[in-house]
Amino acid sequence: MLSAGSLLREYLSPASPVKREREREETHLAYRGSVRPFVDFDAKKDAELLHRAMKGIGTDEDVILMLLTARSNDQRQQIKAAYKKAYGKDLVSALKSELGGLFETLIVALMTPPVTYDASQLHKALKGAGTDDDVLIEILASRTSQQIKDIIKVYKKEFSTKLEKDICGDTSGYYKNLLVILLQASREEGVDVEKIEKDAKDLYDAGEAKFGTDEEKIIQIIGNRSTEHLRKVFDAYKKISGCDIEDSVEGETTGNLESLLLAVVKCARSVPDFFAERLYKSMRRAGTDDSGLMRIMVSRSEVDMLDIRASFKKKYGASLYTTIQEDTTGDYQKALLYLCGGND
Repeated sequence: MLSAGSLLREYLSPASPVKREREREETHLAYRGSVRPFVDFDAKKDAELLHRAMKGIGTDEDVILMLLTARSNDQRQQIKAAYKKAYGKDLVSALKSELGGLFETLIVALMTPPVTYDASQLHKALKGAGTDDDVLIEILASRTSQQIKDIIKVYKKEFSTKLEKDICGDTSGYYKNLLVILLQASREEGVDVEKIEKDAKDLYDAGEAKFGTDEEKIIQIIGNRSTEHLRKVFDAYKKISGCDIEDSVEGETTGNLESLLLAVVKCARSVPDFFAERLYKSMRRAGTDDSGLMRIMVSRSEVDMLDIRASFKKKYGASLYTTIQEDTTGDYQKALLYLCGGND
């Protein structure tokens, strides 16, 4: 009788027509995630494979990581429901009892719906000892208006408190004000041609051109204009000031406000470039920032991981895949590499 591992390897083998079809679909350029819905998906069969991988003495971690990284988040939710129906147990609780360490944290993250995952990461950042500003900045600077609206709803439902209230209680000054502007999730749409030059001049007058800095004016423009509009404003700004807006932000602001402004500016220019830089910093400093690495690999795997990989290679001359290989170990490493989706 085939083990769960050999069954799964057959299911995902290169020769399998399912795998070939999956690869054909992956060449479709409109989809930029490294993880996509599995073509011949069967939630009941997947639930059974996972059950067998965890049954008896020892756990077949390979089955768990190969299967779950080859399914979309929506499919993982269907597997969760099928598992409970078949075995009367919660799949996430079963996985937690069998796994440990960073690998367990990563698998639990993969089993969490994306909006719930973002909301829980924000809650953890605000409710732990001190505030993890990196998490607030990363999520609120990079998510779309609709995603932020969804996060706010889920946060209220899950934690019985308002995200804005928690953020205001934990932050201060213009940093807090810009976070609150981003929480309104009401960026203007499109490009207002008549405002481009004025916005560029207002940014220049608020910073480089005067003694002191008019932070209010800067956050008002950068927090509310559309990303397309901001890109035009940044081009016009460079003509007026002779330097990039990032250089001015670094020269005119400090601390968390500086970090948040830079994140918003970078995301307006290119979200994949922003995440490529975050991933590089999570691995190339003293010690690996595993929570940051994990959060990005999980949350971008179905969104723009292919673009992040391309940006990473272009920026740093090494592939994201080999960088993860050098910085991580074990089943945790294997799962991250599957999420990465290939070497460039």
